[in-house]
Amino acid sequence: MTDILIGRNDSTSVCLDPHYGNRHGMIAGATGTGKSVSLMVLAEGFSKLGVPCFLADAKGDLAGLSMAAGEPGDKLKARLAKLQLNDWKPQANPVIFWDIYGKLGHPVRATISEMGPTLLGRILELNDTQEGVLEVVFKVADDQGWLLLDLADLRALLGFASENAKDISTHYGLISTQSIAAIQRAVLKLEQDGADQFFGEPALELSDLMRQDMSGHGVINILAADQLILKPRLYSTFLLWLLSELFEQLPEVGDLDQPKLVFFFDEAHLLFDDAPPALLQRVEQVVRLIRSKGVGVYFCSQNPDDVPGNILGQLGNRVQHALRAFTPRDQKAVKAAAETFVANPRINVADAITQLAVGEALASTLRDGGVPSPVERVLVTSPTARIGAITDVERSLVRQRSPVGGKYDTAVNRESAAEMLAQRASEKTANAQVIAKRGSSDAATEKQGPDWTDAVKDALLGTSRRQGMIEAMAKSASRAVGSRLGQQIVRGVLGGIFGGKR
Repeated sequence: MTDILIGRNDSTSVCLDPHYGNRHGMIAGATGTGKSVSLMVLAEGFSKLGVPCFLADAKGDLAGLSMAAGEPGDKLKARLAKLQLNDWKPQANPVIFWDIYGKLGHPVRATISEMGPTLLGRILELNDTQEGVLEVVFKVADDQGWLLLDLADLRALLGFASENAKDISTHYGLISTQSIAAIQRAVLKLEQDGADQFFGEPALELSDLMRQDMSGHGVINILAADQLILKPRLYSTFLLWLLSELFEQLPEVGDLDQPKLVFFFDEAHLLFDDAPPALLQRVEQVVRLIRSKGVGVYFCSQNPDDVPGNILGQLGNRVQHALRAFTPRDQKAVKAAAETFVANPRINVADAITQLAVGEALASTLRDGGVPSPVERVLVTSPTARIGAITDVERSLVRQRSPVGGKYDTAVNRESAAEMLAQRASEKTANAQVIAKRGSSDAATEKQGPDWTDAVKDALLGTSRRQGMIEAMAKSASRAVGSRLGQQIVRGVLGGIFGGKR
C-alpha cells in the first residue's frame, strides 16, 4: 500500500499513512495560502487508493479535480523537480457533481422521515418540550401510515396536530398549540433558507457516494457549496444529516488498512458558528465515533480555533498553512496552532507559521502506533488535476457521463402526509355538507307536517253526521300534528273509526 505524499523538504518527506486515514484531520491557513491545493492532494491520494471522497466546494475551485492539469510550465517543472516527482503526469479524477439546488450538479435530497425528530429538533433549535411534541407528531404519522417526505408534509402534519391537540394529548401525551406554533415558525425559518429543495425524493443513497470507477479509483463527490454557504443553517443541516446517516447505517469495522470513505468540509467554521450546544454535542459525538465505521473527516478552515476544542483534539493529521498575525486575535491563533504540533527542535513553529510562503505548510501525521510525527516544514506536492474552476461546458460533460444522473435529476412526488391529510379534510368537508343538507331537509319536514294530513281530513269529511262528536275530536287531534305525540293521537282515533268493533 502506498502512502499519500503531502510534501517534502530537503531532508524529509511527510506522508499520510492510509491506515490512519480514518483518524481525521485538519487543513488550516489564511486565505490564498494554498489550503485548497492541500485538500486536492489528499483527495487525489485517497482516490488513487480506491477510497471514495466527498468534498464541499465552497469557492468552486475544487471542481478542477475532474479535469487533467495542463502541460507543466517552467515554474511547475522546477517545483516538480524540487519535490522529486519524476513520474508526475496530468491526470483527471473520477468526479460526480452534486448540488442541493440542482443547478451545478445532481440534486441532493433527504426525506423528513430520514432526518427524524431528534436531529430535526436540534437543527430547528427546539427546546426539550418542543422536541417532545415533535416526537409525538412523528409517532402519530407512523401510526397512521402517513409518509413524511418534504416540508409540505411536515407543515400539514403540524396543522393536523394543532387542530386535534386534545385527542392527540389523550392518546400520546400532552401537546400544546403554543409548542406546535413555535415548531411551525422554526420550520418556516428553515424553509426560507432553501430547505424545501433539500427535503424530498428521490433521497440520496449512501451507496452512490461510495463508488469506484472501472479502474478501481475512488469517486470524488463534489458538492457545489458556493451558494449553500450563504445559508449556514441549511449547510450545517445537510452535512450533519450526512454524517449521522453514515454513522447509523455503516457497520462497525474498526481500523482498516484504508478508510471506506473520506469527508472534506471546507469553510468548517460554518458548522460551528452560533451553533446551539446540542448541535455541537451531536457533531462531536459523530466525529468521535464515526472513525470505527471506517470514515475519515477532514476540516478545512482559516484558523484552527474555528473548530471547537473537543473536536480539534480528535484530528490527528494536520496541515497548517500560513497565518497572518496582524491583530491580537491572529497572534493568539498563531500561538494556539503552534502548541498543537509535536515539537521539532529544528523549527520554531510559532515563527514559521507566519513566515510560510504560498504552497508551503507545516505538516504532522500519525505514524506507527498512531503517534503524531514531529512537525515538518514542507513544500506541498502538486495535484495531477487542474487547479481552479472549470467551465460550464466542461461541467456539463462530466454530468452527462455521470452514472447516477438518471436516478436523481427528476424529482418524485409520491402521495404522502400532505396529500393524505388534504384528502381527509376534503372528505370531512363533504360529509359536513351532506349532514347539514340532511338536517335542513328534516327541519322542513317537521315544520310542514306529515304527508298524510290531507288524507286524514278527507276521511273525516266523509263520515256520517252521527259521528260528529268523534269527527270534532279527530279535527282537534289533527291540529297537533306538529309533534310526534299528535301523530300518535290521530293514529289512535282513526283506528277507532275504521277499525269497527273488536
